[in-house]
Amino acid sequence: MIWQQRMQRLASHLRQHSPLPARLVWDGQAIDFGLFEQPLVTMHIRKPAGLRYLLSPRLDHLGEAYVRGLVDIEGKLDDIIDMAHALARRGKRYPLQRLAGVLFSHNRRADRQAIQYHYDVSNHFYAQWLDPEMVYSCAYFPQGDETLAAAQIKKIDHILTKVKLQNGHTLLDIGCGWGALLIRAARQFDVKCLGITLSQQQYAEATRRVSLAGLQDRVEIRLMDYRDLTGRFDRITSVGMFEHVGVKGLPGYFRQILNLLTPDGLALNHGITSVSTNQRDAPFGAGNFIDKFVFPGGQLPHIGTTLSTMQQGGLEVLDVENLRRHYALTLSLWSQNYETNSMRIRQEIGEERYRIWRIYLAGCAHAFRNDVISVYQILCQPAGRHADTLAWSRQYMYG
Repeated sequence: MIWQQRMQRLASHLRQHSPLPARLVWDGQAIDFGLFEQPLVTMHIRKPAGLRYLLSPRLDHLGEAYVRGLVDIEGKLDDIIDMAHALARRGKRYPLQRLAGVLFSHNRRADRQAIQYHYDVSNHFYAQWLDPEMVYSCAYFPQGDETLAAAQIKKIDHILTKVKLQNGHTLLDIGCGWGALLIRAARQFDVKCLGITLSQQQYAEATRRVSLAGLQDRVEIRLMDYRDLTGRFDRITSVGMFEHVGVKGLPGYFRQILNLLTPDGLALNHGITSVSTNQRDAPFGAGNFIDKFVFPGGQLPHIGTTLSTMQQGGLEVLDVENLRRHYALTLSLWSQNYETNSMRIRQEIGEERYRIWRIYLAGCAHAFRNDVISVYQILCQPAGRHADTLAWSRQYMYG
């Protein structure tokens, strides 16, 4: 069969020039990609179409073959992800792909649908692998040995400390998730809080959690688009939301934050960024896979683009903190929880979606470990204020 012959030639090339501890099993035959006594990863071809994906071993092709059930894979999950990247690098070099999310038209309807596709899988699904407060963003590990639950609380506290939240303030959380930051802020500082989300399931669960906490008089959750919000807030936080805005929409996004911020207010944007200065997708098709199966329309700006568009939006950057190592660990812990609860998750969302999220979480952990993507917290205020409004140092954040 021609596909089998081509696979034999690819395996022979890898054995000679770039051996890998991987084995391919198909129709009773084993094809080794390296001269290793025991492979770390074994790929089982379940349907002939799987060979076509493996002969062009981009990450999106390998991922789709696994998601569609054309290929099953044995081995430790980290080894599987490492092997996929090694195959993509050594099988053939592919240039960076199109601008991430460039074909997606960002408008209220499309953004709502994209958010609901990702976040409305089910609340029970997310509860299987997140911490008890259901914080779906990078945790903060100041010592490096905190539990996931403790690190998520530390992240929230780190943000609230950075924005100098005080009793009597009003706080807006754009993309509030399941409400953990708002509940923490109301309890710790007795402030009035508003959280907005486009996810129906997040809205329902966040509202329920606020009610259980007895904080209905201080915390309100709304199902709405940030572009439709009016009013003024002393402090604004946005955690893991601006990735959905699109690069072209960033100046307007930051301008809206400025419009919603009091003249002496502070805002903090916490979000994932690309390491590509021209906002290209992650290499070897990883971005294509995420766009197709996980985050439709997601687009990661470079940190430089983020800072310049923040200034275009009328905001002055006060502080920038790289949390890439923290997100690598966060995702590893999420992935471990996902593996532990794999049986229940399969029953909850079905085999195909289970596979999508399995390799998505582990693949993202790999990407943050290896500087493929990053994440930053950026503190800002309305531009043009007197220098006396600036802190002398970062001591108040860490002291």
